[in-house]
Amino acid sequence: MSELIGRIGFLQEGPFAVARWQALFGNMEQLWQGLLVTLQVASLGLALALALGVVFGVMSSSTWRLPCAIARVYVEFFQNTPLLVQVFMIFNVIPMLSKGMFIPVMVIGVIGVGMYHGAYISEVVRAGIQSIGSGQLEAGLSQGFSYVGTMRHIIIPQAMRIVLPPLTNQAVNLIKNTSVLAVIAGGDLMYAGDSFAGRHGHYGPTYIVVGMLYFFMCFPLAVLTRRLEERLRAGE
Repeated sequence: MSELIGRIGFLQEGPFAVARWQALFGNMEQLWQGLLVTLQVASLGLALALALGVVFGVMSSSTWRLPCAIARVYVEFFQNTPLLVQVFMIFNVIPMLSKGMFIPVMVIGVIGVGMYHGAYISEVVRAGIQSIGSGQLEAGLSQGFSYVGTMRHIIIPQAMRIVLPPLTNQAVNLIKNTSVLAVIAGGDLMYAGDSFAGRHGHYGPTYIVVGMLYFFMCFPLAVLTRRLEERLRAGE
């Protein structure tokens, strides 16, 4: 009996009390707005990361020293410094250098996660290009294609089949890393959830719901990654 009374008391007064869930579900507008911001930052950041990844991946695969060196500096810097430090640099240092230029927080998020994951995608693209036999490049050049043209029309289309699984995995990581915007009041899902929880004290239900929303965004991509890897192993 005492155990039952304790459970009832926990549901009424504990961190996961029913009233806390009711209060959260009755005020979900802030979380939906944060989710929308997260989706926007993730979409634009992924587009930037893909563009940078392809460009620097091709440069990393080049036999010319200068493009290769530039690509290596970019990759090594962004892979070996924390994303949080990079976001703080964009948020605080660039406005100081540009005499107070205002940068919207969403733009900071897009640039931050885009450039960070662009470095990782660059390595994925480089590995995919190098997995294609060098004879393909030589054949393209011998047919009158330029280096860029050969990459665009011959090498990259073949490499995409190989790099799709790790690219999808990078998309999952990018979505999760948008939560770093919470530290600069970015209005994203994590910031919206933390603000609501701090204002009303409903930490347990709020963080569970926020975690589930991230899960619903990332899990389908994780499943897609596994299926692409299975098809690649099967030779499809």
